[in-house]
Amino acid sequence: MYGDCEAISSMGGNMVVSSETLFTSTFQNPNFTYLPLEPLPPMIPKEENGSLLRGKEEMKSGSESELQETTEQPLKKKRYHRHTAHQIQELEAVFKECPHPDDKQRMKLSQELGLKPRQVKFWFQNRRTQMKAQQDRSENVILRAENESLKSEFYRLQAELSKLVCPNCGGPPVPGGVSFDELRIENARLGEELERVCAIASRYIGRPIQTMGALMPPSLELDMNIYPRQFLEPMPPTLYETPSYPDNNNLILMEEEKTIAMELAMSATDELAKMCRTNEPLWVRNNETGKEVLNLDEHSRMFHWPLNLKQRSSEFRTEASRDSSVVIMNSITLVDAFVDANKWMELFPSIVARAKCVQVISQGVSGTNGCLQLMYAELHVLSPLVPTREAYFLRYCQQQNVEDETYWAIVDFPLDGFHNSLQTPFPLYKRRPSGCLIQDMPNGYSRVTWVEHAEIEEKPIHQIFSHFVHSGMAFGANRWLAVLERQCERIASLMATNIPDIGVIPSPEARKNLMRLSQRMIRTFCVNISSCSGQVWTAVPDSSDDTVRITTRKVSEAGQPNGLILCAVSTTWLPYPHHHVFDLLRDERRRAQLEVLSDGNALHEVAHIANGSHPGNCISLLRINVASNSSQHVDLMLQESCTDKSGSLVVYSTVDVDSVQLAMSGEDPSCIPLLPLGFFITPMELMNDGGCKDEANGHNITTGSLLTVGLQVLAKTIPSAKINLSSIAAINNHLCTTVQQISSALSSNCIGYCNDGDNGKEK
Repeated sequence: MYGDCEAISSMGGNMVVSSETLFTSTFQNPNFTYLPLEPLPPMIPKEENGSLLRGKEEMKSGSESELQETTEQPLKKKRYHRHTAHQIQELEAVFKECPHPDDKQRMKLSQELGLKPRQVKFWFQNRRTQMKAQQDRSENVILRAENESLKSEFYRLQAELSKLVCPNCGGPPVPGGVSFDELRIENARLGEELERVCAIASRYIGRPIQTMGALMPPSLELDMNIYPRQFLEPMPPTLYETPSYPDNNNLILMEEEKTIAMELAMSATDELAKMCRTNEPLWVRNNETGKEVLNLDEHSRMFHWPLNLKQRSSEFRTEASRDSSVVIMNSITLVDAFVDANKWMELFPSIVARAKCVQVISQGVSGTNGCLQLMYAELHVLSPLVPTREAYFLRYCQQQNVEDETYWAIVDFPLDGFHNSLQTPFPLYKRRPSGCLIQDMPNGYSRVTWVEHAEIEEKPIHQIFSHFVHSGMAFGANRWLAVLERQCERIASLMATNIPDIGVIPSPEARKNLMRLSQRMIRTFCVNISSCSGQVWTAVPDSSDDTVRITTRKVSEAGQPNGLILCAVSTTWLPYPHHHVFDLLRDERRRAQLEVLSDGNALHEVAHIANGSHPGNCISLLRINVASNSSQHVDLMLQESCTDKSGSLVVYSTVDVDSVQLAMSGEDPSCIPLLPLGFFITPMELMNDGGCKDEANGHNITTGSLLTVGLQVLAKTIPSAKINLSSIAAINNHLCTTVQQISSALSSNCIGYCNDGDNGKEK
């Protein structure tokens, strides 16, 4: 139609031709001689195509028209007939049921509605045309969107393809014009040429030359065929190269979603406060274990906000726990640590492997009050046998006044409750409203009430950690609060200036630097022996209980020795209370009994820093007394031990005198290389039917512990090297010997201990 209008406009200069004139009047031009022709007989249109012109006019004007028959007079102006609302309603109702009525149905409709059969017929034709046009427009929109999506994907793949490099030489990728068949032919030709050159060279030097093996450096690849179970390939890189966080480009809240998030934050805060303050029937105490259990039916009845409206899936297991304690830190400092992802990781190194603030939704007022953040976190247990838990969640911080009491609420709540497009990348861990209430107390202390609530679709867990995880001890409120209490004591010790230290610590600044160096050693050990950051661990089939795992890391940055690090971790059940195991491993005088750990050398403490009220919470600088030591060369060991009701850690690393002097002189200790080794001791209760007691070493016991040993060695000084089989066998034997010597030492030291009547104290 537009082409015809343009043609007519060009013929008539500036003449404007309306659509009505174009379709209803004869074409007249004063410069054109019109030759009248015989009038054409009237044409009766077919059912579908004859009324196309009339149908277009009716669709455009929104009315129905009836063409008046004219046989004797010239073409007259059309008269339009507009259907009533009742007629259109009835026609629409019939059209929904039958878009193609037959003659009888059209006749019946015309009689009921007072229309002519032709009017009914043309109305249905026009209505079908409208429907088809609407469908075409909808399909065009969809196809246009798909086309744009395919274009974007094509451009993205083109950009990625341009960035590819050859994994062997680091050069540009093979051009697309070269096929794999051509490469195979070229490879075969080069192989034949190499054999010919080697044959010629062997005639001159008088001895045969191998074609490939002698010309290439010896490979240190592992031959895994000797093991009944094949090792996983390739070994993972170190997490210190570039910590890779999951892609969160689609996890950014828009402006309209921020309002919903703030409303849900208020609801989540109210739920957390009630869960912290309400006892029965919401929380029911188990008389056998003494722990509180969440009543799920009562919880669903009390809280009706959107996150609780979804039906709980039978595939998910619910974990809920609550605990309360007093910590030596004021509320402002605690809140600041929770809203800063880096400080939060430092506060919980044995629980939080990685954390990141993805988006600040609300800055809050008067500091952190009203702050809302979109967070990512990966939680871990210090063993590769327990999979990590990863989640995106919203963290809200608010100060409230209830019953003349002022407290801070830190609440975490999930994303999937209000925005379906924000799918978290780890659906196996659904974090329900959890967090803590912090109330200031005199003398800078705070009372913290903690609630953990989550739904978990479990990954496979090794049976040795099954009870530890399923009982809620691994990620429950009790462990969070126990670690917080101990870490607050450590921070208080770091900031204190009136704590007397023992040994060669020249100044308070030297003391702080040594504590920071030890904190980095603890965190490095924790992340290196767990399955965080996607580390791939390989089972060693020689272990009898299938608990030994090994992995490698390539380190080329400051903070650890550069090269290829081989790490091995083993977990063993010990029928002894965890504080007995902790006392053996932390005491340098008793640990000297373990030849595999001290190499038969005595250890002498030259510096001591107290980290808390428990005597086992301390940092020690130990001198290794070996015959080769002289005034010019002294071997030192940095060790930190810490314990609480959730478990204990003993971590140590060898350091040279120059590095210690650098730290004590006030320089930044972050460049000092550390390769920590250590132990993680977890208290466990024996699960016995009928309350009976097990026997071990001739006496009854009711408690035990899990001992996780983590060893690391610098296998190769070149990060790109490969680990040979002898290195794996050596560290595996060293690990097994360590566990055996610890078990033997505990057995000999615990002969005087008994759990009946004296709670395991020495007689």
